[in-house]
Amino acid sequence: MRRTDLGAIVLFGAAALAPLVVRNAFLLDALILILLWGSLAVAWNVAGGYAGQVSLGHSAFFGLGAYAAALLGTRWDVSPWIGLIVGVALSTGAGLALGYLSNRLRGPYFVLATIAFSQVLLIVASRWRAFTQGSEGIPVPFRPGVWTLGFSDKTPWVYIMLALAVFAYLVQRYLEVSRLGYLLAAVREDEDAAQALGVPSRWLKVAAVAVSAALASVGGTLWAQYVGFVDPFYVFSVDLSVRFALAAIIGGVGTALGPFLGSILITTLETYLRATFGGIGAGFIGIYLIIYGTLLILVVRFVPEGLAGGLAARLVRRAPSTPA
Repeated sequence: MRRTDLGAIVLFGAAALAPLVVRNAFLLDALILILLWGSLAVAWNVAGGYAGQVSLGHSAFFGLGAYAAALLGTRWDVSPWIGLIVGVALSTGAGLALGYLSNRLRGPYFVLATIAFSQVLLIVASRWRAFTQGSEGIPVPFRPGVWTLGFSDKTPWVYIMLALAVFAYLVQRYLEVSRLGYLLAAVREDEDAAQALGVPSRWLKVAAVAVSAALASVGGTLWAQYVGFVDPFYVFSVDLSVRFALAAIIGGVGTALGPFLGSILITTLETYLRATFGGIGAGFIGIYLIIYGTLLILVVRFVPEGLAGGLAARLVRRAPSTPA
């Protein structure tokens, strides 16, 4: 068993035990958000970390999942579980289309393509008032029950988000040990060399974007049901995409545990800042962004491999050497 797997067991085990000993709704809400944002950072990491397809438009897939469940629930009284499946289908299709149409683009050009895609969806969602209620957003009605994801207590949400987080972690671990993951790593490191060796790099990149989109859509659906409101200017924003990327970058790009470590740091910081500076209005946003930027600079300067990579390097240095 790898040390990172041990870290994941400790992290997820603590999350599973937390509702049994913690009754504070504020702390449970922070735990739910850590698991959710960590899973969404994983979604970004599948494409950006393992396949090298850096995106700043992943909010598009998040928003598709959120809108699919919200619209089906408010207009036709459909279960959010069905909405989750519809959202995954839409996001996967959108990921395949985006990946296929832009798979010849590299570096900043692919990044710009993903941003443009999310902004197109933002314009559609905010202007199509007859269907999406436009910029007013969609309030998600509270309907008690498991089938409708209506829980007055936060404990069920902890375990739902934990299940998503464990699944997302296992997807990454599969990419780390499987032949598919090695092929993706080859494409990420040198696509031209990989193609010369017969690796189907373009289709691998398309598949990675599609899987990444599906995971982001699931997170969007669960977030919409948990929060109870879908705002187009939030769910399709570039800021949200940057949040996914930051958690993965700070935690460690291309590592299984990194996105969750980044989520712990960022969500804990955000929770503390909201509790401390939340009453000063727009000033909070400025302070929040300044600390975000400072944190990213410090990590890139002193721990360029991310928190997970830095932790792994320290453990390797401390491990006793085996005599020859």
